[in-house]
Amino acid sequence: MTAASAPSRLSWTLVVPLLGLVTLVLTWGRDLGPVIVALAALVLAGTVLAAVHHAEVIALRVGEPYGSLVLAVAVTVIEVALIVTLMISGGPESATLARDTVFAAVMITTNGIIGLSLLLGALKYGVTLFNSEGSGAALATVATLTTLSLVFPTFTTSQQGPEFTAPQLAFAALASLALYVMFVLTQTVRHRDFFLPLTPEGDVVETDEHAPRPSGREAGTSLALLLVALVAVVGLAKVESPAIEAAVAAAGFPHSFVGVVIALLVLLPETIAAGRAALRGRIQTSLNLGFGSAMASIGLTIPVIAITSVWLDGPLLLGLGSTQMVLFAITVVVSVLTVVPGRATRLQGGVHLVLLAAFLFLATNP
Repeated sequence: MTAASAPSRLSWTLVVPLLGLVTLVLTWGRDLGPVIVALAALVLAGTVLAAVHHAEVIALRVGEPYGSLVLAVAVTVIEVALIVTLMISGGPESATLARDTVFAAVMITTNGIIGLSLLLGALKYGVTLFNSEGSGAALATVATLTTLSLVFPTFTTSQQGPEFTAPQLAFAALASLALYVMFVLTQTVRHRDFFLPLTPEGDVVETDEHAPRPSGREAGTSLALLLVALVAVVGLAKVESPAIEAAVAAAGFPHSFVGVVIALLVLLPETIAAGRAALRGRIQTSLNLGFGSAMASIGLTIPVIAITSVWLDGPLLLGLGSTQMVLFAITVVVSVLTVVPGRATRLQGGVHLVLLAAFLFLATNP
């Protein structure tokens, strides 16, 4: 984890969440001009960074791998809130928003976060070391969750099109939640040592000596500010949703690219945290962040979307297209070859980043 401490009285990590809440109150339910929209977007970005900072403080208090779990859940709460708010206000065009956002999150985490972390770590240390048992279990869970929730809808026949029936959606939601809970219990209780960073000699690192452990009071303060920041992010996302969709349309990109924008927005702080961990030689922490965010994106988002779909008009299209499934398949194959040896070089990082670039290019030029 990055070095983080509880905010001082005049720290930006205290001011920005409160500023986000004030901005939300002043802009909610109003027609906004371009200048106000731009200012609200800046506040939104700052509030996301502040939210992840406070999650890091809490993470330093509870230690690894709990810290990565806190960050992943915090980011996923933001992601789910953005998806739901845009689906409620988006009309028929939002039918594929959940699919596009969740798949974008999977590709960004498994190729972007993982690839960048491996590249940065290898550039500094030559060869990166991590625990193949923990990372392999995480990758297997991500692949299973993605297949159950995003691949199967394309091939089921009870409902026409890439859509689940109500019983199928309920099964996918329950299975996703069950798998995620099973993984969390494995990561934090039964086999915690599989998810701890390794030294260059291959020894397990129990504590992060690069950052002091915050006190209980500091962690409690950050928990309160994290909740404030999340409320502000959810509300400001709703305020900014028309501008996001308008910008995507003005650029001539497909409407599905809105989901990619959402995923890029909420995963940027996670990416920064993983990169910093990689530069400190904590590649396992980076992998925990990447795979953990992918799992949380599916394991928590799909159940929430399943419940929300009861109140939504129109279809909920979750099935991936052929190009997306090919990208997912090659990502799984490459990830297996990366994870199994328990060590990687800059080449593996570069391959993952090229796959991310291919995903982003095809998302704008399908």
